[in-house]
Amino acid sequence: MSPSDPPKKLTRKDFASDQDVRWCPGCGDYAILATIQRTLPTVNADPAKTVFLSGIGCSSRFPYYMNTYGFHSIHGRAPAFATGLKLTNPELDIWIITGDGDGLSIGGNHLMHVLRRNVDVQLMLFNNRIYGLTKGQYSPTSLVGLRSPSTPKGSIDMPVVPALIALGAGARFVARSVDTLAKHLGPTLVAAREHRGASFIEILQNCPVFNDDTWAHVKSKEAGADAVLLLEHGKPMIFGKEKSKGLRLKPNSLELEVVTIGEDGITEADILVHDETNRPMAFLLAGMEPPTFPMALGVLLRDPAPAYDAAVLAQVADAQAAGEGDIDQLLNSGHTWTIE
Repeated sequence: MSPSDPPKKLTRKDFASDQDVRWCPGCGDYAILATIQRTLPTVNADPAKTVFLSGIGCSSRFPYYMNTYGFHSIHGRAPAFATGLKLTNPELDIWIITGDGDGLSIGGNHLMHVLRRNVDVQLMLFNNRIYGLTKGQYSPTSLVGLRSPSTPKGSIDMPVVPALIALGAGARFVARSVDTLAKHLGPTLVAAREHRGASFIEILQNCPVFNDDTWAHVKSKEAGADAVLLLEHGKPMIFGKEKSKGLRLKPNSLELEVVTIGEDGITEADILVHDETNRPMAFLLAGMEPPTFPMALGVLLRDPAPAYDAAVLAQVADAQAAGEGDIDQLLNSGHTWTIE
C-alpha cells in the first residue's frame, strides 16, 4: 500500500481471533463479544493499539477472542495491570473485562482506585449475580435468598449495586446496558471510549447454567417497556409502553417517584430532564430497580476531569525538564557501593 492509499476499512472479522469461543451455550458473554467486535471498527480502532485485560472468571476469557493485544491477569488485579500499562504506553486503548465476583469481591479495592484515580481506560463489568466459573457460588451482587453451593439455605447478604459502587468511588463516567441489547450496548461503549478518563460500564448479563433469568424482570417481553428507562441527556425521563410514565422528585423531598402524565394534573413539564453531569441524580437513578422503579439504562453520569495517566506523565516531563529525570543519576545517588 502506498502512502497515498486510504487505510483499510476494518470489519468485525479483523477484531475476531482464531480461537474457538468457549462459553456455555446461551451465555450472555457471546452477545457482548459480538457487539464489541462490531463496534470497534465503527470508531476506527486500531487492533495494534488496543488491549483487552481481564482477571479471573468466565468473562475473563474475553482477551483470547479478540484479535488485539491482551492479558489474562490474576484474580481481581486487572485494574492494577491496566494502570501500569497505560502509564507505560499512554497511546494504548485499554479495555478492562471483569465480572461481579472478580471486580467487586477480591478485586473491589483495585476497581475502586482505578476509578478514583480516573485512569484513561474502559472497564466493563459483566454482572450475572453469580460466580459462574467456579460453579455457582453467590457473589457480591447475588440477591438475598439465593440458594447456591455456598448458601444452601439462601443468601443473607445484602447485594451491592455496581453502579453505586462506581459512583461512590468517584468515577466520572458511569453507564449501564444489557448483554443482548446490541443497539443500546454498542453506542454506550462508543460513549465510554470517547470519554477521557476512567469509564465504568455495568452490563447486565445472563448465566443460563447457574443463575438463569436473573434479569428477566428487566429483559423479558412480559416486563416490557414499563421496567426500563432509557436515559438520554437533555431529554425528559419518560418510559412505559405508552410513554406516559415519568420520574419526578416528591414534593419537598429528595426522593424519586413514578408519576403518570395526564393523571392528577401531571404534564411532561413535571418530568425530570436527564442531566449526565448531575452526580446526586446519578446516585438516585443507579439505585432504581423494578417493580417500584424502572431500571435506568444508558449513561448515568458523564463529568470529565483530567485523567490520572496524563497528570503523571506531565509530572515526569516537568521533572525531566528540570534535570531530575536521569535514572542513572538516581540509581547512583546516596549510599552506594560496588561489588567486585
